[in-house]
Amino acid sequence: MTETMMRAISQDVLGGPEVLKETAVPRPAPGPTEVLVRVHAAGVNPTDWKHRATGGQLGRPPYVLGWDVSGVVESVGVGTALYRPGDEVFGMLRYPYGHGAFAEYVAAPARTFARKPRGIDHVQAAALPLAALTAWQALVDTAGVEAGQRVLIHAAAGGVGHLAVQIAKARGAHVIGTASAAKHAFLRGLGADELIDYRSVDFAEVVGDVDVVIDTMGGDYGPRSLRTLRRGGVIVSLVLSDLRPGLHAQAEELGVRSESMLVEPDHAALKAIAALVEEGGLRVEIDTVLPLEQAAKAHELGETGRTTGKIVLTVEPSTGR
Repeated sequence: MTETMMRAISQDVLGGPEVLKETAVPRPAPGPTEVLVRVHAAGVNPTDWKHRATGGQLGRPPYVLGWDVSGVVESVGVGTALYRPGDEVFGMLRYPYGHGAFAEYVAAPARTFARKPRGIDHVQAAALPLAALTAWQALVDTAGVEAGQRVLIHAAAGGVGHLAVQIAKARGAHVIGTASAAKHAFLRGLGADELIDYRSVDFAEVVGDVDVVIDTMGGDYGPRSLRTLRRGGVIVSLVLSDLRPGLHAQAEELGVRSESMLVEPDHAALKAIAALVEEGGLRVEIDTVLPLEQAAKAHELGETGRTTGKIVLTVEPSTGR
């Protein structure tokens, strides 16, 4: 691979995992206030396979997917003072249009990143940004979770869910999670106070007086969750297809608040997340680690819906440079 090209996982058409191919694409260069990061690991998220199949906000390919990055700063653009070459960083590329993490290098604004938490490797760090930022922005920035509040987290064993459980606990909340019975022991180990097997119990019939609901599921979970909230509570929907006025109107009638959000790059929140990791208050569960060239297999595994925690791709440098 030459200095001007790099390996990446790209697609030319929409479709199943088989459309993902390893290819050579131009290596980016950092612009003003940007850094070029040599990717050591890239996290895989549900939004990756959804965009691969439908295009989502990105429209028609070709493109390189991936938003989660952990790596080492290779070079910096003019005006960049936060980092120097050799610094270890992790971060989330701007969602949705800053994609491109499934590659050897990424260039992005310096404040897209924060210094990698001490005590964890690049695989663990790459699994954090999008999911942890989503949980943080939902719980802390949007819902303003406080000590003593009751928080209901749907799909609590998922990539976002298991981090949201820990962040809510770190803020002193009483955490209730929905998950299959097989994952209850895992969630208790993360600090969940109450667990509901969604396969056998309707959570809306057994949970009440909730201050905050984090809805990672969409569909009828939103309307059903409204029944669990106490007056003045808030539901935060993280599902794009759930950005509809109907739920907001229902919430207003019940005296509760309904919010919908998309995750954003956030340097300050990444620093807070890193600090929580270093304090031992947050750990990411890794389900599977695969090399970059097996991105299609990573998508296949993710789409089964049976993983616990995150899938991560490792990126080895090209030989012959």
